[in-house]
Amino acid sequence: MIRCGNGYDAHRLESGRRLILGGVEIPHDRGLEGHSDADVLSHAIADALLGAVGESDIGHHFPNTDESIRGISSIEILRKVNALLGQKNARPVNVDATLIAEAPKIAPYIPAMREKIAAALNLETSRISIKATTNEGLGAIGRGEGMAAMAVATVEMDLME
Repeated sequence: MIRCGNGYDAHRLESGRRLILGGVEIPHDRGLEGHSDADVLSHAIADALLGAVGESDIGHHFPNTDESIRGISSIEILRKVNALLGQKNARPVNVDATLIAEAPKIAPYIPAMREKIAAALNLETSRISIKATTNEGLGAIGRGEGMAAMAVATVEMDLME
């Protein structure tokens, strides 16, 4: 059976944090605020995968009240989500994600992001699509106060007998 899920995440930018997107550190004057590394791209993908198998969002599985996972890599979150999919006899087929941010330009980093995400999900890189767009100056994201990401994931799931 083929199933589909979507995900969305947004985080504020703040000084003194590293900017991690798709598991890749990107030079920028600010990073994303969050309990984990705040990688909005990976978080949106994780939520899309969880949704495809009827699970709760990453906030349920990786709560910001759990101090044992403070600073966790979002690539590690993707690995754990992939393991959860395996427990449900499911596996990712492909991911299509879009980052929404005014800056920085991420095109040079997309190949590395695709590789990191593909490795975490045991997929071929060709099955991961990452795009970027701006918010055309509109709203908080348009003012450069934060970033957001959307993702769609397709999952193949074996029927339980």
